[in-house]
Amino acid sequence: MKTAGASGDSQPKRDGARTHLFAIAIGSNIGDRRGNIAAALQKLRALLSVTRISSVYETEPVGYTDQPDFLNMACIGMTHLPPLALRRELARIEQQLGRHRTVPQGPRPIDLDLLLYGEAIIDDSECMIPHPGLTSRAFVLVPLAEIAPTWREPRSGKTVDELLAAVDTSGVRLCEQGLLTRIRRDVQESRPQVPIALNRVGICGVKTLVQLPASLSDQRSTIAVFDIYADLDAHRSGVHMSRFSQDLEDALDDLSGSGGGVSNVALALAERVVASQRAERAEVAMRAPLALARVTPASAIHTHEFYTVVSKAVVTADRSRKLLGVEAEGMTACPCAQTMVADYSRERLLSEGFSEEEIAKVLAAIPVATHNQRARGALMVGSDHDIDLPRIIEIVEQSMSSETYDLLKRPDELFIVNKAHSAPRFVEDAVREMLRYAHDALAHLPDADFVLARQISFESIHKHDAVAESCATLGELRRELRGHPHVTHTTLEQWLDGNAAARPSDGLTEATSGPAIKGARA
Repeated sequence: MKTAGASGDSQPKRDGARTHLFAIAIGSNIGDRRGNIAAALQKLRALLSVTRISSVYETEPVGYTDQPDFLNMACIGMTHLPPLALRRELARIEQQLGRHRTVPQGPRPIDLDLLLYGEAIIDDSECMIPHPGLTSRAFVLVPLAEIAPTWREPRSGKTVDELLAAVDTSGVRLCEQGLLTRIRRDVQESRPQVPIALNRVGICGVKTLVQLPASLSDQRSTIAVFDIYADLDAHRSGVHMSRFSQDLEDALDDLSGSGGGVSNVALALAERVVASQRAERAEVAMRAPLALARVTPASAIHTHEFYTVVSKAVVTADRSRKLLGVEAEGMTACPCAQTMVADYSRERLLSEGFSEEEIAKVLAAIPVATHNQRARGALMVGSDHDIDLPRIIEIVEQSMSSETYDLLKRPDELFIVNKAHSAPRFVEDAVREMLRYAHDALAHLPDADFVLARQISFESIHKHDAVAESCATLGELRRELRGHPHVTHTTLEQWLDGNAAARPSDGLTEATSGPAIKGARA
């Protein structure tokens, strides 16, 4: 097995002044030999930059021969560790994997030998470099020559290839299967007992790091959670679950240089899933926290507030659609209860002898009590154009009665309570405000692009919560705000699947494509 991108006949090159080349031999002859070597490689990769690994060879024991045959391989790479520290780390890994040095050269679950360290020659009882057995052991030279044939052994000045030519290799046999047992039957591709197609099959709750654009946040990365699905036809038993995770890592690698992972990874991943799963449709959803610098409204304290970036993508063989947006928390003040409190206050003041003119001045001068709710708003935009996420966050927050903060001093509390009670809003109001602000902020986008607004208020006096939602193409939204009657909204599912009915660019008659979504009142 060879790592991608490495040539087969060149010595590894230095990666920087403070890094050093290394070559390590790996062997195992008791227990699960392949599993032992794979576990050792995993631990080596966590410690070092492993750039190439050889094929696996089965070899006869040397010296103490009354023991099982070995599996042997070699790896090369770069490290910042000095030689003695590296040798001690190898011994630590051996111990973790169950090696106990009871019989010299006896059976062992794992054996890690530091063969070469750049051009260093070290004569030390704890660390001999080059390894004393390197020049004479075929089970070391054969795998090493596969991945570093021109590396020169510094004592003799000979290349690994030249050293290999001088030893007997008859006891070294290539293992065609490598570290992984060959899978002889692909169960997922077999015909299911019940041949019924499935709409969505996949994995959910997958966590990984995604990169944030430098223009968005001073965070370098954030932990995103993915739900990944593909459809499945009636002729295959299942999807290949492991491919979903691999597709995610590959998509992130492709986007790592652009810094746009958080905005484009859902679409890139869905495109990969369609290809890898041979699916007609793939769907990906992503959620990732985002911290933005903020200043409290009255005390002017610098702080950070947390939001959630939300992305969704659907890809088929002939089209792709993506949405990007945010969720933000705030508060709403109930207009209905405030009106009742104002009416009750007016009656009380009248009974106390105040005039209507005096009462009107009082009620206009002071905030009128009402019940409040913590609220969460979401606004998503479906477009191939770049979306200004900080602006979308601003729209969501200003559509509620007030934004909220984790850090508040008393002057800030007063500011927010006054602000919220001066702008009481139902959940329906918040959704309509989001769409109105989005209409202005997205004026540069085409009519075919899409917007979705959702608001939930977590009730303080009811045992239920209130929610409202609406979505439409920007063309539909623009016509509705111009006063055109009977505008039917395209649903999210219709837009994602490209099934929105054709819309007239002007005029009063709208083609029916599904019911408009209406909100609920607290």
